[in-house]
Amino acid sequence: MSETEIRDDRAAGRLEAVGDGEVVGYVEYFVLESPARALVPVHTIVEPAHEGRGIAGSLARELYALAGREGVPVVPLCPYVVRWAERHPDVAPPADPELLAAAEERVRAGSGG
Repeated sequence: MSETEIRDDRAAGRLEAVGDGEVVGYVEYFVLESPARALVPVHTIVEPAHEGRGIAGSLARELYALAGREGVPVVPLCPYVVRWAERHPDVAPPADPELLAAAEERVRAGSGG
């Protein structure tokens, strides 16, 4: 089993896990600009052949690390990332309710992701 590399494809709105030259999993996200800048993950996918290897957790961890490097919060709408954050409060602080509401509104309006 080769090492999985995680890369940010900001233009596509995807944080991708790459193994053996192919994308084996990803988190779709968008950048919320108002009322404050935040990264908003909306969907996590791991290819069935690669499930059970911790790829989704690695993606969630890297998303929080990426946000930390950019100095912005993560506002998870993706159910997987929400559950992951609850299990890892040391690296995944709770989302601001105002930002959460704004992110949900953007998705409802159809302009997210």
